[in-house]
Amino acid sequence: MPTLDYSRFYKYDELIAHLRAFAAQYPQYIALSFIGKSHEGREIPLLTITNTATGAASDKPAYWVDGNIHSVELSASSACLYFVDWLMTQRAANAEVARCLDTRAFYVCPRINPDGAEWAMADKPKYVRSSTRRYPYDEEPIEGLLVEDMDGDGRILQMRIADPNGPWKKHPNEARLLVRRDPTDPPGGDYYRVMPEGRLENYDGRTIRMAGFTGSPQGLDLNRNFPANWRQEFEQLGAGDFPTSEPEVRAVVEFFIAHPNICGGTSIHTFSGVLLRPFGHAPDDKLPPEDLWTYQTVGKKGEELTGYPAISVWHEFQYYPGEYISGSFDWIYEHLGMLTWTIEIWNPKKEAGIDNKEWVHWFRDHPIADDLKMIQWADGIAPGEGHVEWKPFDHPQLGRVEIGGWNRMAVFNNPPPALREKEIARFPQWLLWQNLISPKLELHGVEVTALGGAQWRVRLTVQNSGWLPTYVSKMAVQRKLLRGVLAEIELPASAELVSGKPRMELGELEGWAYLHTGASFWPNMGVTADRAHVDWIVKAPAGTRLALAARHERAGALRAEATLG
Repeated sequence: MPTLDYSRFYKYDELIAHLRAFAAQYPQYIALSFIGKSHEGREIPLLTITNTATGAASDKPAYWVDGNIHSVELSASSACLYFVDWLMTQRAANAEVARCLDTRAFYVCPRINPDGAEWAMADKPKYVRSSTRRYPYDEEPIEGLLVEDMDGDGRILQMRIADPNGPWKKHPNEARLLVRRDPTDPPGGDYYRVMPEGRLENYDGRTIRMAGFTGSPQGLDLNRNFPANWRQEFEQLGAGDFPTSEPEVRAVVEFFIAHPNICGGTSIHTFSGVLLRPFGHAPDDKLPPEDLWTYQTVGKKGEELTGYPAISVWHEFQYYPGEYISGSFDWIYEHLGMLTWTIEIWNPKKEAGIDNKEWVHWFRDHPIADDLKMIQWADGIAPGEGHVEWKPFDHPQLGRVEIGGWNRMAVFNNPPPALREKEIARFPQWLLWQNLISPKLELHGVEVTALGGAQWRVRLTVQNSGWLPTYVSKMAVQRKLLRGVLAEIELPASAELVSGKPRMELGELEGWAYLHTGASFWPNMGVTADRAHVDWIVKAPAGTRLALAARHERAGALRAEATLG
């Protein structure tokens, strides 16, 4: 298999080639499939990862990992590749990796949105939020600014135009850097108007406006198209025509519905350098208490292993006061009761030595001293690329302008090439840990007792060896999604089932996630709540062999045999 170079991003054909190489090199552990097609017809890849020598992925609890649902967030795709690579290189030397692959499965979708990523990596790139489908109207805009590479240098930067009434001026200590005018700056100074690099349709010579959401007629946001709390466009930008209206999202949703063994998932994005947890639409007191405690425990482990803070979307990551995010991947928790996290890779301002308490509002307002720190940092880590010198350009509609300024793709949206591998190397241990805490159905024992008269009591006892309960979350219990452990007995023609049913429901099994501390004055109820058994009375000759099985949609499946006598 070719060595992966994490300092660069892979276009679709190269990405698929690497995924095929993974499957070819590790056939016992990795299978490549495709879960659907994108708007432009590209197949959406998925890797199923488990040790098939110990059972099929469908018989094991599983964890989902995805990336690149947003077009320019290419480091998310790299993080998925790195994780798969890490699992394969670590499996022989790392006992935890080996145990996880033996007992559990991963489903990894490295690029949900292949179309948007191709646009972002094109020789003449075009940046859209997510899907390339025209939305909300299937037509080319007839007026406004369309963001694209105008000077053919393979980058989308900024354009500035000198204007005595413009709202931007040069930084007093760094002429390359533009900052907002002070509130009392007099008119008629050395000021500028600034806009994204792009072309203007039907420019009237005076008024410039964006042609759509983020300056593109492709205003969809695939991460607002999931079913939970989906809202129409007037409430949630980029929501789509209806929940799962977009083929990429529908493919993911259908995969989850077809794979109830998934216990949780992490969706990887950029950028903020945080670990995000539900809710996006409500405060913490609306979460079931046990689920909040679980999220807090998992978050603390994430902070320890990744160095990123774990925060609530509602409490600490709102884009605008009083507004909230909906229709997102949090769907897997809110509708399916599976635990969900979002990783926001990379925090450039933290790297520049700027206080990291604000993840969103810093971009709305901050001291101009921070701008100076940012450009000095960018000059050091990506000289000539992070902040690009302003150069004259004859714009076809605007005339003489200058193109330059911040190259967001180089230092904001993704880590600079030299830092990419270091940044994405933060996450594999935490992703592994989240799978290892999932419930796991285990055989505790099979007992056969002679009752006389060719009758036998057959007892099957099972237990949950995982930290989480078999139902995973209290949200799943509230939604009445699961039916507990099912135990089955299969009899040969020579045997008769005297007591019991061929299939018995044993209920849910607890883990030890909700135990109080040893110093607690509350008793820990249900000393063996992680265990259950079923008794069957069978009439059959001695030596008869019976097939037994137990399964739980999330905790996996097991099979056993009982011999009478």
